[in-house]
Amino acid sequence: MEADVRPAPLPLSFTDGVFPAGCPSRTLLDHVTSKWGVLILIALSEGAQRWSELRRRTEGISEKMLAQTLKTLERDGLVSREAQPVIPPRVDYSLTGKGYELSALLVPLVAWAFDNAEEIINGKA
Repeated sequence: MEADVRPAPLPLSFTDGVFPAGCPSRTLLDHVTSKWGVLILIALSEGAQRWSELRRRTEGISEKMLAQTLKTLERDGLVSREAQPVIPPRVDYSLTGKGYELSALLVPLVAWAFDNAEEIINGKA
């Protein structure tokens, strides 16, 4: 038996419930909800990580996509990149304040997907 689920109201700032084509929020949502964006943000929600850790944790990502996604999230102000002055070079990636705020919203979504994916994918939903 399904729980009594009601639609979530949209914020009042949404004009008539329309998502305008040129709205910056759509661009940001594209970045955040991309295939790799969500996984990187969730991985970084557990603390700063090096490139190799992120690559391992986001299994299947190419070096090019990891670099591109990290640059995009950094440009958006969600990820911070800190190069350490050591040899060999070391770079640590972490979430900014906004990144942590966002990851706190994404963790329940990812947990829900994990809990329900098999049932939905197998057509038993």
